[in-house]
Amino acid sequence: MTVLVVGGGIGGLATALGLARAGQRVTVLEAAAVFEEVGAGIQIGPNGFRMLDSLGVGAVVRSRAVHVDELRLRCGISGRKIAGLPLDEGFQRRFGTYAVVHRNDVLTPLLDACQNHELVELRVNSGVEAYRQDAGGVTAVLRSGDPVRGAAMVGADGLRSAVRRQLVGDGDPPVSGHTTFRAVIPAQDVPRSLKENVVTLWAGPRYHVVWYVIAGGRYVNLVATTDNGATEPMTGKPVEHAEVMKHFEPLCDDAARIMELANEWRAWVLCDRPPIPNWQDSRVVLLGDAAHPVLQYAAQGACQALEDAVCLSSVFNSRDVVGSFALYASMRRSRTARVHHASRLMGREVYHPAGGAAAARDAMFASWTPADLHERLEWLYG
Repeated sequence: MTVLVVGGGIGGLATALGLARAGQRVTVLEAAAVFEEVGAGIQIGPNGFRMLDSLGVGAVVRSRAVHVDELRLRCGISGRKIAGLPLDEGFQRRFGTYAVVHRNDVLTPLLDACQNHELVELRVNSGVEAYRQDAGGVTAVLRSGDPVRGAAMVGADGLRSAVRRQLVGDGDPPVSGHTTFRAVIPAQDVPRSLKENVVTLWAGPRYHVVWYVIAGGRYVNLVATTDNGATEPMTGKPVEHAEVMKHFEPLCDDAARIMELANEWRAWVLCDRPPIPNWQDSRVVLLGDAAHPVLQYAAQGACQALEDAVCLSSVFNSRDVVGSFALYASMRRSRTARVHHASRLMGREVYHPAGGAAAARDAMFASWTPADLHERLEWLYG
């Protein structure tokens, strides 16, 4: 009996590995010619690392990650520090590891573990266009027209999921109006005066800039986001430096100096979807961004896909595919919906406010101690 996992990103490979470790045969159907993640750095919170630990790859990811000392919020206009969350022994004792890492340094350990597991088959150039199902199983219809048969299917094929298109039928994801510009800078190019082992976020009126070191300290991941009312989707489009900078004025000297170091920018228009009640069509179920894409502001996209994968793997029962998929979805819907709402709220009230709203944010953070922040993060990381 084989479970078909559509999509070979972090969520798909984590699902394949989790199911295989539970004794289930899995075939992963990846559309691209190779297994790789698009993009650069991501932040992995304690909840994500606990999932990686349960899959047996947490130690490898930790060895490749950069373990930062603090999450720091600064004013994008003046540069002054608004707030900081120390990732010290107290944080780690309560929650666990928080680190930043290149996306492929999460994907590769998952991929290696799948390649070394006898119950996992990995197929590339196998994009899924549709599915058919009957009482005995599911047939994935590849873009080539070839069928692949399995007993069940997990749609982990991302924001523009073909599985979701058939299962939910809600069309393309709506754009958020926010445009993100990303660049990777060699760490050797960063002036010593700006080098700190922290995740720094400069929050300005309708924009923010965040940077941190990745890839064992060799590179800096730079992400600059503007609430510019974009209406058309965009994915990885090369953009000139001058076009980027015009969205971030006024900007404090430190943030401007970091952005000036970027030689190549690419732009994405951010999308998410409102939570939905139905992730399942009998023997087919959605996972990760295919089920609940979120904005980046809570740094939880990969973490929630990992949680999905571990949850599904823990409850999957080959003798009751439909029932176990329903149980998984019921266990995950409310939590992922809360993360979705929190991500939108953080974008509005923490990352991008202006004027009086920004002053209210600053006063709120000034009133909180690290212990207060821990209490507010308990629902997410605890």
